[in-house]
Amino acid sequence: MREIVKFPSKVLRMKTNKIKMVDDKLLEEINELREILEAAENGAGLAAPQIGISKAFLGIKGQDGVKILINPKLVRVFGGKVYPKMVENGVESDFLEGCLSFPDLYGTVKRFLKIEVLWEELVEGKLKKKKVILEGFEAIVWQHEVDHLNGILFVDHVDEEGGKFFLWEGKDKIKMDVRMILDKEK
Repeated sequence: MREIVKFPSKVLRMKTNKIKMVDDKLLEEINELREILEAAENGAGLAAPQIGISKAFLGIKGQDGVKILINPKLVRVFGGKVYPKMVENGVESDFLEGCLSFPDLYGTVKRFLKIEVLWEELVEGKLKKKKVILEGFEAIVWQHEVDHLNGILFVDHVDEEGGKFFLWEGKDKIKMDVRMILDKEK
């Protein structure tokens, strides 16, 4: 069984290959991704490169289990990119994005909060196109995972946008310089 690949593994920086046909190997890889994501306590999504596979598919965890999206594309955005916020007990705070390939690291990332997306799903062994509008958390997760398919990581956004970056150590949240993480790639 594969494991989640951790930064700075080179596969996380590779642009994935489009899936053109369904075969037994792809079905096996999809099932592995599904099982790993289902077992991940803090995981909302997982892209194939995060388990060492350079193919264009990902999984998003929802109420009905893990949905697999093949060859996903952003079709249209509504509004501009913003730093998402969350409200807990009537108090608004920055939404902190994390990643299974960066354990205990979180940052503020500008995202579109409403997007129209296209992908393919497996239906009776064949690829079938699906197009929907996603909003809020689901839109954020979709953008994060699709970035993985293009070799882009959430820390890149934190760096480019001047966002905030934190390391969780136990119950303590420690502000960090994102360059400390990105410099590990060199």
